[in-house]
This record gives sequence, C-alpha cells and structure tokens, in this order.
Amino acid sequence: MAMNGTDILLLVYDGAAYDVVGSQRDVTFEETTDEIDVSSKDSRNKRVLPGRYSSTVSLDALYVPTDDAYEKLKDAMRTGVAVKLMRQEDGVSLESADAIVTSISEAGPDQGEATISVSLTIDGAWTEYGT
Repeated sequence: MAMNGTDILLLVYDGAAYDVVGSQRDVTFEETTDEIDVSSKDSRNKRVLPGRYSSTVSLDALYVPTDDAYEKLKDAMRTGVAVKLMRQEDGVSLESADAIVTSISEAGPDQGEATISVSLTIDGAWTEYGT
C-alpha cells in the first residue's frame, strides 16, 4: 500500500536525542552506485561492475529560526563537523547515518513563506535499526 509522504521525516541528533527538523515539506533520500565499465572489443554489449556507493539527503522546510534541529544543521555547516541523521517512517525509526552538510539556503520572498533547503552527503552507509 502507498504511504503518505507526510509520515517520512528526517531527524538530527542534538547530543542527547534526535529532533525532527521542524516544518518539513519535502525530504528526498537518494542512493546511487557508480558503474565501472569493463566492456571490451570482443563484444558489442556493454559490461559493467558495481562501483562506489553513495547516498545523499535533501530537505525543504519552512524557515523556523528557533528550530533546534535546523540550528544544529547550520552550526555543522559553518564548523565543518558531521551530524548524525535518522530516517523515520510513520513514527518508526528505520536507519541512521553520519553526514556532512553540503549546502544550506534560505529564501524569504515578499509576501510569501520563508523556506530553507538543506543538502547532505552521507559519510559511509546507512545503519538499519534491528540488524
């Protein structure tokens, strides 16, 4: 059965507990594997091997300047330290990972809602809970 995207959340560890990044509107979790081309002249067919795995997260939310999780992300961006993230679906913690914040942008349009966008790159791999 399909899931309501509202129930998929990104949380940031604050040193004592995980906090939801407030007023999330969209979060995207992307995982990729680079391909290694091992084709040769003896066949027209392309041959590939799995290469390096990577994962990124992008988050869009309303700008809430007092949000603790957003402040943690902004501080990590400015100091160059990693943050610990958790992926949660329907209130259930699924996996966690360390990540670096690669970009943060804030938009404050005239007569519109102020928003933030955050991009993160996972350091290593996600760790699933219960495994």
